[in-house]
Amino acid sequence: MATGKRRRNSITRLIDDVVDDAKDLVDDVVDRAKDVERDGRRAVRRAARGDDRKDKDTSTREMDELKSALDDLTAKVERLVAMQAEARKDEK
Repeated sequence: MATGKRRRNSITRLIDDVVDDAKDLVDDVVDRAKDVERDGRRAVRRAARGDDRKDKDTSTREMDELKSALDDLTAKVERLVAMQAEARKDEK
């Protein structure tokens, strides 16, 4: 039988865990947004460099996909910010 320390359950501990998890999630989203931004810059450079029509079509499609991904990430970040604000209200 394990005889380790038991962690006491409380509403403040729960809120603390939720806020910590939300912070980790926001960090991950920000890292992914940085990747999207970097990939977007690369796509723009390729589009500006490319003379071939095929490259332009591919670049346009890539830009549309990146814009869509960025919009999705922005919406998720906004939801997380709202959740954190709500959690802070509940703490008070």
